[in-house]
Amino acid sequence: MSSSAADSSAARLNNNTGDVRQRHPPATSETVEGSASQQHKQAEAEADAAAAAAAAAASRVKKTYGKTPDGTVFVVPTTHDMVTQLLDPREPKNLSDVAVLAIIALHFLAAYYLPWGVKRPLFAAIFMFWRLAYNVGIGYLLTIQSKYRLLVTWAKRWKLFENPATGKNPRPWLYNLLKKELETKIPQDYKFEEAPIEYNTWLTFRRVVDLILMCDFISYCLFAIVCAHKPDGEGFFIGFARWAVGITLVGFNLWVKLDAHRVVKDYAWYWGDFFYLIEQELTFDGVFELAPHPMYSIGYAGYYGISMMAASYDVLFISIIAHAAQFAFLVVVENPHIEKTYNPPQPRVRSESEAGSQLQEVASEYSVPSTAGRHDSAPQPVHNIIGLKNLDFFRTTDVAIVLLTAYLAVVTMVTPNTRFWQALFVLHALVWRVWYSFGLGVILTMQSEEKMFTRHFLKYGESLGEAWRQWKGIYHLSNCLCHASFIAACYKMYEFPADWNNGWALLKHVVGLGLIALQVWTATSIYESLGEFGWFYGDFFFDSKRQLTYTSIYRFLNNPERVFGTAGLWGAALITWSRTIFLIALAGHFLTLAFLAYVEKPHMQKVYGRNLRDDAGVTKFIKRSLPPPVTEWQQSIDKVLDETKHFIDEFVEAARSRLATGSSTIAKDTSALFNKYPARLTLSKISPDLAGYDPKHYGLSLAGTPVVGANEKATGKESPNARVLKDVKTQAFEYGAPIRVKWTAPAKHSKKDWVGLYMVTDNRSREVTEVPSLGRWVPTNPGEYDTTTDQGILVWDQPVEKKSEDTDLVEGEMIFEGDKLWWTQGVFEFRYHHGGGHHVMSISEPFEIQIPKFDDEHRGIDISAGSGEVGERAVEAALLPVIRNCLDRDPDIAPSNADERFGGHVERDGKYARRVVYAIRHMFGIDFAPAVVLADGNVRRLAWRICHAKEVLAPFSMSHTNGRTTPVDSKFSE
Repeated sequence: MSSSAADSSAARLNNNTGDVRQRHPPATSETVEGSASQQHKQAEAEADAAAAAAAAAASRVKKTYGKTPDGTVFVVPTTHDMVTQLLDPREPKNLSDVAVLAIIALHFLAAYYLPWGVKRPLFAAIFMFWRLAYNVGIGYLLTIQSKYRLLVTWAKRWKLFENPATGKNPRPWLYNLLKKELETKIPQDYKFEEAPIEYNTWLTFRRVVDLILMCDFISYCLFAIVCAHKPDGEGFFIGFARWAVGITLVGFNLWVKLDAHRVVKDYAWYWGDFFYLIEQELTFDGVFELAPHPMYSIGYAGYYGISMMAASYDVLFISIIAHAAQFAFLVVVENPHIEKTYNPPQPRVRSESEAGSQLQEVASEYSVPSTAGRHDSAPQPVHNIIGLKNLDFFRTTDVAIVLLTAYLAVVTMVTPNTRFWQALFVLHALVWRVWYSFGLGVILTMQSEEKMFTRHFLKYGESLGEAWRQWKGIYHLSNCLCHASFIAACYKMYEFPADWNNGWALLKHVVGLGLIALQVWTATSIYESLGEFGWFYGDFFFDSKRQLTYTSIYRFLNNPERVFGTAGLWGAALITWSRTIFLIALAGHFLTLAFLAYVEKPHMQKVYGRNLRDDAGVTKFIKRSLPPPVTEWQQSIDKVLDETKHFIDEFVEAARSRLATGSSTIAKDTSALFNKYPARLTLSKISPDLAGYDPKHYGLSLAGTPVVGANEKATGKESPNARVLKDVKTQAFEYGAPIRVKWTAPAKHSKKDWVGLYMVTDNRSREVTEVPSLGRWVPTNPGEYDTTTDQGILVWDQPVEKKSEDTDLVEGEMIFEGDKLWWTQGVFEFRYHHGGGHHVMSISEPFEIQIPKFDDEHRGIDISAGSGEVGERAVEAALLPVIRNCLDRDPDIAPSNADERFGGHVERDGKYARRVVYAIRHMFGIDFAPAVVLADGNVRRLAWRICHAKEVLAPFSMSHTNGRTTPVDSKFSE
């Protein structure tokens, strides 16, 4: 029994005792002595119970409780870190520890005894092997555990933790070995038989991780040792500085790892949340206030310190490769799991009031009136600018940027590298830098104080939205050309090294590229945190009512541009090693600091006031780490700086006031295939390995949501001459609707049989499937495969009435929905496969997936002619069921009416928006970007946008002849 259960039982016992005591009759004179004795005993018992309860409460405070995915709660035993377990003689050792230490010893023996010429390439290969085992091997195991809980499934299937006493464990020796291994490492609070299978699986996984991580680190250190040397001609001071910096970085790295382990403990260190969750709040302080993902970012500083001490470029380059692989591990493995576990999509907003509040918040960013309660206003724009994926050659700004940068690149390449041209390019870069920081800063300051930019467009009858769009274009063009001109100047001043091994040439390039990458990462993090509204200083134009949120890079720094925003300038200066470029970098850095201090900060203080945070995470950490004398000195310095700044601000304000006074494709044609095979499509010959299985005993039938009117309108795909040449008409199902498949097979069929969904034209052979299923398959029986494909199984191996004289038949049913469907129009078929292979036993009738055209003539409504509310309601009625199919008919995602918001999964996973825009394109002939679906958020706003687009395109895409509306643009015609 857990301590909490014991406490609750003790509480119930005490309450019952009290009730019984209250029901005792009053004591008589004959029973006074016995009553006093009884009361004394009761008092002692109560005191003992209280002490026991207090002890249990104290133990409960110290204990950590875990929770498995099925809801089982258990006490998480205390474990120790990897180094302590392996190297501390006070800790118990087991067979796996001996194996790990033996493998580590082999590494040291190889480094000592192997010939010197073999050591370097061999240990480079050994380290890369262990690094791949870490990032690829462990990454793969964690990925399949996160997605499918596959490690736990394997443990169940192999009965690793099932007691041999039950008679179901075929490997009792392995059970006993694991039991001894794990209980030896955790002598307290742990019983192998009672622990959940998820926890035992995690402990077993830890032993594999210990081996890989220890060998990864040891092999790296040994590689650094065999590569270490003293550079020729190195003086004492350079050597001393190299070792001092290297040791400092290694010490810093060690502190980062220890402090991170203090915060996350073994649970997160060994990825415990991939197996179970703990019921306690984690406080991310210390090193987690310094940098994002500190164990993977600044936690690798020791690699570069070891590279400095080794004085080897080989060690440096292999450190960079290992660090990059670790970031890839973070992005591919950890971040998706963290997002899924700790930041799931918000539940779908169902009420009108909730939707209205969210729409108001979003609309405020773009000065678009909220459409909550009314749906006749235009939805907010979604045409973003930043990034290559948003490059649009139909937009003036994008065309201008491409043409001007191409022109600049051509001029840079064709002009000679004389002093005149170098000076011209440097001056050109300086002018753009001054305009970008000072010129745009003046515009933003005047916009903040007087709304100057907005007033200019209002003077000519334009709107605030037009002013915002023009400002974004100006800022984006200036930003791109400022950096392009700087790159051109660097190219003119750069000289290719004659000897990469001479001096610091190679190191300068490596560090310079690292600084450039740091600036790119900083800019990307800022954009991801602020979005285009914040990137283009939207709160200078709109009255933002949003609260400031410090996420991503802003969790650690208030102004990341101040520290890392110009790192690329200094990186380019290092690479070119030109005093002129250093001066440009210095000027750029100074202008950036001035922009932050005199443009951005005053406006932020005016708009957000006390909501601004004083200290960021890094600043808080540093202040807490300073000793008291240094803290007092720092506070006095801050006071002097504040007074100086106040004086400067007053002087600038006075000078400013004085100056102011003075101055369809539809799917492929399959008619030939439809005529070639009879109504019952089965195989006529079998591979030799399928002896005993007759294809005539297998069958497939299917049912889905038919397309309304599909049988009344021929599409021309069924046959060359007529719609139907068979006894059975080809079925047509709705786009995205679930399809139920019933199968029939012999009772002795393989339990690993499976059914896959394919396009009819994908496979040439009717006997063997030639193309992969791409996840569109479901097994006939549960528990035979390791992934989540079992979710589609409804019924399996149900006996049916005997239809064959020599074979008993069984049947089952499965459902294909969501990602198991093809999200396109076309003609498809299901294939029944034997024994986990690709031998086909039966093929279903071909069926068609259709998206019916919105026939406004048939409905008596011409939405392209501006039919108003009637047309919008008709579009809504036609669009709602299609969108529900696109959103998997999931009540947490799909709306039940036109006003309900889409679920949060639509924003997280772009596949839903892509499905919707595909359906709209084929229903209405309107091509939207997926971002439109995310911006509108419900069916009613999408219907308004469709009607508006049809009305705008009507004069260009339709011809009205004899009162009829016929499509002209073949792109939108069937």
